[in-house]
Amino acid sequence: MSQTEKTAEPCVMVIFGATGDLTKRKLFPALYNLAKDGHLPDNFAIVGVGRQELECGDFRSKIMADLKEFVPNTPDKKLIKWFEERTYYTGGDFDDDKKLFKDIKELLEEVCTKHDIPENFFYYMAIPPSLFANVSAKIVKNGLGKEENGNWRRFIYEKPFGSNFESAKALNASLLRILKERQIYRIDHYLGKETVQNILVFRFGNLIFEPIWNRNFIDHVQITVAESLGVESRGNYYEKSGALRDMVPNHIFQLLTLTAMEPPVSFEADAVRDEQAKILAAIQQFSPESVIHKTVRGQYDAGKIDGKEVPAYRNEESIAPDSNTETFAALELSIDNWRWGGVPFYVRTGKRMPGKHSEIVIQFKKAPFVLFRETSIEKLTTNRIVIHIQPDEGITLHFGAKIPGPIVNMGAVDMDFDYFEHFGENISTGYERLLFDGMIGDATLFQRADMVESSWQIVTPVIDVWNAIPARDFPNYEAGSWGPKESEELLERTGRRWKNEIT
Repeated sequence: MSQTEKTAEPCVMVIFGATGDLTKRKLFPALYNLAKDGHLPDNFAIVGVGRQELECGDFRSKIMADLKEFVPNTPDKKLIKWFEERTYYTGGDFDDDKKLFKDIKELLEEVCTKHDIPENFFYYMAIPPSLFANVSAKIVKNGLGKEENGNWRRFIYEKPFGSNFESAKALNASLLRILKERQIYRIDHYLGKETVQNILVFRFGNLIFEPIWNRNFIDHVQITVAESLGVESRGNYYEKSGALRDMVPNHIFQLLTLTAMEPPVSFEADAVRDEQAKILAAIQQFSPESVIHKTVRGQYDAGKIDGKEVPAYRNEESIAPDSNTETFAALELSIDNWRWGGVPFYVRTGKRMPGKHSEIVIQFKKAPFVLFRETSIEKLTTNRIVIHIQPDEGITLHFGAKIPGPIVNMGAVDMDFDYFEHFGENISTGYERLLFDGMIGDATLFQRADMVESSWQIVTPVIDVWNAIPARDFPNYEAGSWGPKESEELLERTGRRWKNEIT
C-alpha cells in the first residue's frame, strides 16, 4: 500500500494459460491500461505459454484483436503496436519436463537480450488450480525459478487456492517446498477495486470514523456480493465449487478483514496482513450445530432478471438435473476480540439476484429516544455507512434530519461520495493495481499462506455439514429475488434486516 513508484521494474511477464478467457478479457486489457498511464517500463515483454502450438505471429494477431475488442473506447494504435512488438508465445504439453520448459528458457533468453531486460520474471498462473504445484515445480526444476545476480522470480496464482482446509494446506506445503513465501502472490482481483483499497484510508485516515468503529457504536455489519448472472458457461467448475467456496474464503473474507482489522503499524505488506490474519484467527469456529442455525444455502429457480425469463440452475448447461450445489450462501459470523465482541457480521453471496451489487454496510446502534418522546417522531433513523464496491464505487452516509416545518419530524437523508463524480472516469479491469504490485514486489493486497489456511478453516465445517445433509428444498429462491426466505430470517430473529435496496 505504501509504494511510491510510478513505473514498474523492467521485467518479463510469463502467462501460463495465455490462450484462455482471463488473459484476453482481463490481463492484457489491464496491462494496456498500465502502459497507457505510464506504469510499464520500456524494458518490458510478455511471454504467453499455452497447450496450443501456435506460431508467435498468430498469437500476436489474436491478442491484438482481443485488445481492440476488450479495451474500452478506441485503443491507441501506437500502444497496440508497442504491445505487439513485446508479445511472444510458445506452446506444448505442461507435463513435458523437457521440450516445453526448454523452449520457454530459450525464448526468455532471446526476449531479455532483444529488449535489454534483466532476468526479472513473474509467472502468472491463469491455469486450473490442480496444475499450480506441478507447473511451478517444473519451472523451478528447469532453472527458471532461481533468483541470482539481484534478479527476482515471482509467482502469481489465481483463485481458488484449494477447495477446503486440507487441500489449501497441502498446496501451500507443495509450493513452499520449492519457493519462498515472498515469491508467492495469491491473487484476489477484488482487492484491485479502488473502493476496497480505500477502506483503510477511509478508516485510518479520517479521525471522525475510527473512534466509533467498534462494538460501542456499531450494531452489526453486512457484506453483500450479489450477481445477476447465472453460471453461464462455468457449469462444470461451479458444480464442484458452489457459492460458498467460490466467494467466501477469498473475496468476502478479504472485505471482512479490511473492515474489521486493527490499525497496522504501517502500510507495509506484512504489517497489514498480520492484522488481517488476527481477524481470521478471531472468527468463532462453526460447530455442526451452529452451521444449522447460523448459515443458509440456496439454489435459484427460474425467474425474471431485467424483465427477461431465465432458467433454473438445474436447467443450465453442464448442470446435473438433481444438483445439490448452492448458488447462494449466507453466514452469521462472530469476531471474538475486544473491538467486535457481540457485533454480528452477516455475509451473503449469490447468483441470479436483482443486480450486480457489492457493498459493505456498517449499521450503527440506535440513539436514545428519550429526547424525542413528546414530538411527532415515532422512531429515529439509524445511521449507517455504506461502502459501495461495484458496479458504482463510492461511500454513502445515511442519517436523519429534521423535515422543514413547525412540527418536529425526521426524515432519512444520504450524503454520497461517488468516485466517478469526484475523480472522473477510471476505466479498470480490477487487475491493474495487482499486476503492478506484483512487478514492484508489494504483496499487501495478496493473501499469505496463513490467511488462506485460516479462511478455509472457518468455512470447511460448513462445507462438511452441507455435504453430509443434502438440501431438501432446492431450488428455494426465484431468480431475481434476494435469496431464500431463511436468509431474511437469519437477521429477523434478532430484529435486524438485510439492506436490500440497490443504491
